Amino acid sequence: MPMPQPDTRSETRKALDEELAAAPMLPIPAPSPGDVPQPLEAYLHPRRPVAVVGIVENGVVRLLDAGVTFPEHSRVIVVASNGG
Repeated sequence: MPMPQPDTRSETRKALDEELAAAPMLPIPAPSPGDVPQPLEAYLHPRRPVAVVGIVENGVVRLLDAGVTFPEHSRVIVVASNGG
């Protein structure tokens, strides 16, 4: 279980966060008459998110699964954990 950390935000940031939290939520937009519901996968096609495990060596990310390949000019998001 994570340990509680002290709140280090500035007073300006705290006020902004409270203002945003108090703002009313936006309504769900009404669908157009011709809209047909689709599963989420239809919006992701042909791009499907893929999570792969890698290791950083000398500042370069090396994937642990050598069989994973990405198309040229793919967009990649790297999420790293602290190695400590």
